[in-house]
Amino acid sequence: MSNWEEYRDDTAKETPVRGFLHRPAEAGGDSLVLTHGAGANCDAPVLVAIADAFCASGLTVLRCDLPFRQLRPSGPPPRGSGERDQQGLAAAVASVRARTSGRLFLGGHSYGGRQSSMLAADQPGLVDALLLLSYPLHPPERPLELRTTHFPHLQTPALFVSGVRDGFGSTEELVAALKAIPARNELLTVPSAGHELLNKRNRDELPGKIVAAFQSFVT
Repeated sequence: MSNWEEYRDDTAKETPVRGFLHRPAEAGGDSLVLTHGAGANCDAPVLVAIADAFCASGLTVLRCDLPFRQLRPSGPPPRGSGERDQQGLAAAVASVRARTSGRLFLGGHSYGGRQSSMLAADQPGLVDALLLLSYPLHPPERPLELRTTHFPHLQTPALFVSGVRDGFGSTEELVAALKAIPARNELLTVPSAGHELLNKRNRDELPGKIVAAFQSFVT
């Protein structure tokens, strides 16, 4: 278990940073900003487990609440909140960068990962790589409503992690969609997992597998 503490940074007054910082016993210099899906917050079990695993490998990890979640404790993000949520992620990246050295990575689960990728597409060079967990390729049972408009503009290397039973995008659909991304990218599939990714079957080994895959990807 890593050592983590509450984290607050009000430097960006319009988009304050709120979350928890995982500090490794021996920091390797690299850092990761990680955020949550539309129906969760930064205490989501998948985020805590993955943040702990990355911290154990030597990374400093900030898991943070997006601006929409700071304003309302539950429920999905209101329509039109994406731009502000991206500004909040940019503020979190700036906050961590000011306190650490080394490479800086960004990612999130579902909606959080989508906003992270959109921010990176809009600001090439902002971070060194992306970790996109359960990317919501399209709404369930609406495969034609793809959320990939920004993919051709994504210049940041990205590792996608997706359950084979994810209703927001099948493995085949993801493989096809990722061809539009000019940056280097890989897909790690998780057997017997849906959109939640972490479950009783895999919770002991999956975080470590994601860390190993990401470390290999960014080496």
